[in-house]
Amino acid sequence: MQALVVDDSRVMRTILTKLLTNLNFDVVQAGDGAEALAALDAGARPEVALVDWNMPVMDGLTFIKKVRQNPEYRDVVLMMVTTESEQNNIVRALAAGAHEYVIKPFTDEVIAEKLEMLGLIER
Repeated sequence: MQALVVDDSRVMRTILTKLLTNLNFDVVQAGDGAEALAALDAGARPEVALVDWNMPVMDGLTFIKKVRQNPEYRDVVLMMVTTESEQNNIVRALAAGAHEYVIKPFTDEVIAEKLEMLGLIER
């Protein structure tokens, strides 16, 4: 299975990539929403995308909205992974099409539980 990690922090991309690799995902990384859309347009077909909210060029909420507007990408499970903890932002992300929302900092266990709940892994 393939995962897309979208975060402007190289450190966070590395942490999530290691976690997902240990869960048997092949990982594609992008530093912002525009890079992530370019990866999808180039043929990446992840089962799941873990998306930060605050990024330059294109933020995570805009990325989620654009993914949901394209029928080709409807099957991609979207998980927002962000420091944005206000209830209003959680509601906005879920309304835009995110399936799950994880607030940073997180543990590997939290991400694994969300992926299991979404039916993407078995433990």
